[in-house]
Amino acid sequence: DPRTKLFATMVFIASLFIADNIWGYLIATFVLAAIIRLTQVPVRFILKGLKAIVILLLISVSFNLFLTPGEEIFRFWIFKITKEGVRLAAFMAVRLIYLVIGSSLMTLTTTPNQLTDGLEKGLGCLKALKIPVHEIAMMMSIALRFIPILLEETDKIMKAQIARGAGFENGNLIQKAKNMVPLLVPLFISAFRRANDLAMAMEARCYHGGEHRTQMKPLHYEKRDYAAYGILVAYLAVGVAFRVAGL
Repeated sequence: DPRTKLFATMVFIASLFIADNIWGYLIATFVLAAIIRLTQVPVRFILKGLKAIVILLLISVSFNLFLTPGEEIFRFWIFKITKEGVRLAAFMAVRLIYLVIGSSLMTLTTTPNQLTDGLEKGLGCLKALKIPVHEIAMMMSIALRFIPILLEETDKIMKAQIARGAGFENGNLIQKAKNMVPLLVPLFISAFRRANDLAMAMEARCYHGGEHRTQMKPLHYEKRDYAAYGILVAYLAVGVAFRVAGL
């Protein structure tokens, strides 16, 4: 059930911020390996997704490594590495990598429709506070569906501009930013046009929000979902216990 996957992802992310010792991260590693095994997603495919955070990872590790005060173990010019800095940098790197992998596993094994349905159903209690849960879930679903469409549109516009002599890789940083203007203007126009067409199509089909709407595939919990909830609660409790004990 997508609600179980959403809850599992939130619990896993929370456990990474709760953990502050090697035992907490070892448990997170074991749980993450078990989930990868269950999902049967190729490890090589998962590792490819980490390329996008290499720069962020290097910056985060460098700041924690060189700017953390403590017991000095190495010094070079104005830079010094401390024992506490090495520990914090290692934990930060593992935390960031596990955050990306854990979130990727949910998106790789769940369709956008399932995610939005699970989010709408899981946050249904907020309707009592007059929060438009259905509309929020619908906007997320539309946004997720628009991402590949806009990427394809960007590629088409870029190729058309290159064929007309535009250069997106020439010049310094400011010049490159200016070169992006011929790409962004038609992209925004295309996005607004698609949004207007979608709004007209929804109105033509008499869409009036989430009141009294039914689902073609209603969500139902099964025994494995309840078992997963129990395992997740136990996992989070163990992480909190290690944090409190200071092991």
